[in-house]
Amino acid sequence: MKALFLYLKKRPKLKQGVFLAMVFLAASSFLWVATSLLRNNHYTSNLGLSPQSSLSDSSPYHNFKLFAADFKDMIRSFKIYVYPTNSSSFAQIFDPHPNPFDPKMGNYFSEHMFKLALLDSSLTTHNPEEADLYFLPFSVNLLRNDPRVRSEDAISEFVAHYANEISQGFPFWNASMGLDHFYACCHSVCREAMSKHNALRNNAIQLTCSSSYFQRFYVAHKDVSMPQVWPRPPQQTLNPPKLRDKLVFFAGRVQNSIVRQQLVDLWGNDTHMDIFSENPSYPYEEGFKRSKFCLHVKGYEVNTARVSDAIHYGCVPVIMSNYYELPFANVLNWTTFSVIINHNEAASLKKTLLSITKKTYLKMYRNLLSVRRHFVWHKTPKGYDSFHMTAYQLWLKRGSQRPSF
Repeated sequence: MKALFLYLKKRPKLKQGVFLAMVFLAASSFLWVATSLLRNNHYTSNLGLSPQSSLSDSSPYHNFKLFAADFKDMIRSFKIYVYPTNSSSFAQIFDPHPNPFDPKMGNYFSEHMFKLALLDSSLTTHNPEEADLYFLPFSVNLLRNDPRVRSEDAISEFVAHYANEISQGFPFWNASMGLDHFYACCHSVCREAMSKHNALRNNAIQLTCSSSYFQRFYVAHKDVSMPQVWPRPPQQTLNPPKLRDKLVFFAGRVQNSIVRQQLVDLWGNDTHMDIFSENPSYPYEEGFKRSKFCLHVKGYEVNTARVSDAIHYGCVPVIMSNYYELPFANVLNWTTFSVIINHNEAASLKKTLLSITKKTYLKMYRNLLSVRRHFVWHKTPKGYDSFHMTAYQLWLKRGSQRPSF
């Protein structure tokens, strides 16, 4: 400001009004920035976010500072329109699950929790014209359990009919041919469920746990990977590294996986590893608690809940599942808190893990503790939890221009 004053003093022909106008503009700009910061802090404080978290939590992230700034923008501006529940006898297919924490939900917990959290979030809008994206709330899991439509062929017919109803009853689908629409599913039938509606399959965003870019009907640049989480009890206190006396833990069926069978054959009798082709002799969760590394190995699909289970119990994940698009990979640097091994290299597993120094392992463990919050679902979303992280991925897919209706 002093420099500006001296500049004007040397040029008496400039009117005093110019100086006052420039001062006013500078003050207005400062006020706008301050107000924006306060407004963003209001949004993030309501969500339980700490403005200082970017300083302490940078290690497991590609760029936490950039992500946090984007995240605030998302919370402030992102809007999703949820299509109204069908009033027919199939209404329960579209409604939130009445008890998503039922242990029987298992692999489909994330599918139901996303819908529940979305409806209880600040991101929904009742005005479809201001929406960035549109949510198709059908549940493939519930369709699969409905005796009227449980076959794959019947499910695909149901979904195609529903998409046609949406396109005929609302103008928003036809405006973009479904490019700004999305659906959520964690069932392996999901890909086939879209097979009889070309626009839904090719254009709409698939929010899925089965995120394999080797599988048909999953398009990495279009679709979104969602973490597969089981409804586990909260773990406030984790076993520290010094109490983890086993190198590796894995338990799971081998019938649908050559890789799992190889691991059991190679390492099933190794005293440093607990690798089982069936349930262990002790409680399943104890394997995660007592081990340094926990295996996620490809089965029928590339995804299982073992990644989130390992993170939940503080066990560094070892991912042996080629073509798996890991959740939130554009935000999280997975190499800082997990080990990724080609699933054809089961024979070198022990050598690879023993080559990791204690210092590196401890750093991975600390980074793992930092990212645990991203793999937790809440009925009412909070902080950087699974819902908000998934919503952020959707936000990145939104179009830069809205069609006019």
